[in-house]
Amino acid sequence: MLTLAEPTAGLPAGETVITIAEAADRAGLVASKIFDELNAGRLLDIRVDSVRYIPERFFTEDGEINRFVPGVLALLSDGGYSHRESLEYLFTPDDSLPGRPVDALHGHLAREVMRRTQAMAIS
Repeated sequence: MLTLAEPTAGLPAGETVITIAEAADRAGLVASKIFDELNAGRLLDIRVDSVRYIPERFFTEDGEINRFVPGVLALLSDGGYSHRESLEYLFTPDDSLPGRPVDALHGHLAREVMRRTQAMAIS
């Protein structure tokens, strides 16, 4: 686990990220399954000193991959957003939610984030 000291690849300073091994352990999966999710674009990672990290907010408190994350990432990718742009969108505060889209994916506003993401992707 690492807390970013400075903005990195679309993530803000202070964001907590976890290694692929930590993500697999939390989710009760083998690391190859996490790699499959990354390769399919259902999760995104960043590199810090050649180590791959995944934002901790992509996981629930129970350690599972948040069920809305793969869908939002697919919509952003289909809309032409790069990995960096997708992370910037998800981790940038939006006063109309309120808060960040990635945080809203953990609550009752998850479907609103999905709707907005879909609208962004087709515009």
